[in-house]
Amino acid sequence: MKLATKFIHAGAEPDPGTGAIMTPIFQTSTYVQEAPGKNKGYEYARSQNPTRKALEDAYAIIENAKYGLAFGSGVAATDAVIKLLNPGDEVIAANDMYGGSYRLFSKVWERYGIKFIYTDTTNAMNVKAALTNNTKLIWLETPTNPLMNISDIAAIAAISKAANVLLCVDNTFASPYLQNPLDLGADIVMHSATKYLSGHSDVIQGALMMNDKELREKLYFIQKSCGAVPGPMDCFLILRGIKTLHVRMKQHCENGEKIAHWLRNHNKVGKVYWPGFTDNAGYAVASKQMHGFGGMLSFELKDNSIEAANKVLSSTHLFSLAESLGGVESLINHPASMTHASIPREERIKNGLGDGLIRLSVGIEDADDLIEDLNNAIG
Repeated sequence: MKLATKFIHAGAEPDPGTGAIMTPIFQTSTYVQEAPGKNKGYEYARSQNPTRKALEDAYAIIENAKYGLAFGSGVAATDAVIKLLNPGDEVIAANDMYGGSYRLFSKVWERYGIKFIYTDTTNAMNVKAALTNNTKLIWLETPTNPLMNISDIAAIAAISKAANVLLCVDNTFASPYLQNPLDLGADIVMHSATKYLSGHSDVIQGALMMNDKELREKLYFIQKSCGAVPGPMDCFLILRGIKTLHVRMKQHCENGEKIAHWLRNHNKVGKVYWPGFTDNAGYAVASKQMHGFGGMLSFELKDNSIEAANKVLSSTHLFSLAESLGGVESLINHPASMTHASIPREERIKNGLGDGLIRLSVGIEDADDLIEDLNNAIG
């Protein structure tokens, strides 16, 4: 099945009672049972909900997976994966990653005896060198947030399988339209569905996709027992968003490419972080494992001061200054003080995330209008 058809029809079956083409919103907390233990497959909405089931089926389909699970947020989905571990276990993670994931790892789970080892995952040999007998999970982001670094999923998957270690890939920046980590050997894919899967900046949700039934049962037990589940309205909104993922992503990619090249040629712009440049260190791997380069990019001004960055951040009109990404509208962000503020400054600087870095989530507006907006802000 081609991508467009898959995204439009994933998880969608006409309602058998009414024929409604859109999945109904089952706004209920519980379900009447015919007799104790005899029900219609639903007992309590934390455990199961028909709207959520349709979405979880869709999650599996769009990531070429057998199973999908929906969570109340991307961080909740990440948290569920870490709950597979035990005190004393070790996790290898990228040294450039979403600040919320870093905060969860360092401020919450380290207190319970989970050790996190941060390394440059753009070189698979760094991952191999970091393995110990206690390593139980590799947490990968590619492209990374916000420096757009690329890691070779297939190469790291081969290392993880040889060591009998789980590999989870945060696929939020790419979306299933551009990249399918399970096809490359990953065990779990995580999405902040808040972003491209929703596409409309109106819902918070997370997703996990996997092929192994035993792994699915463990994660479902965590989902049910810990209760970080989304409501049916949220599930309905993501189901709606997935139907237009392919058309939105085409425009995100087209606009992102135009703006990346325009920024690179601007006389006041220093470095532009975007994996689609042929001289980018990750270009060859990105070209191999992705179907396009997306609408996320970051840049620094030649005057790479926080003052110069703040002037740009405060001067755009079409690019709204806000956290998050992946919506149809364009957003501009200052990682050092917003999405990545939880990472200690010395760690950020060491890994290349400076105070002057500006991150763009390029929307699907007219690219010429977006370029004019940036040009006016940069001056």
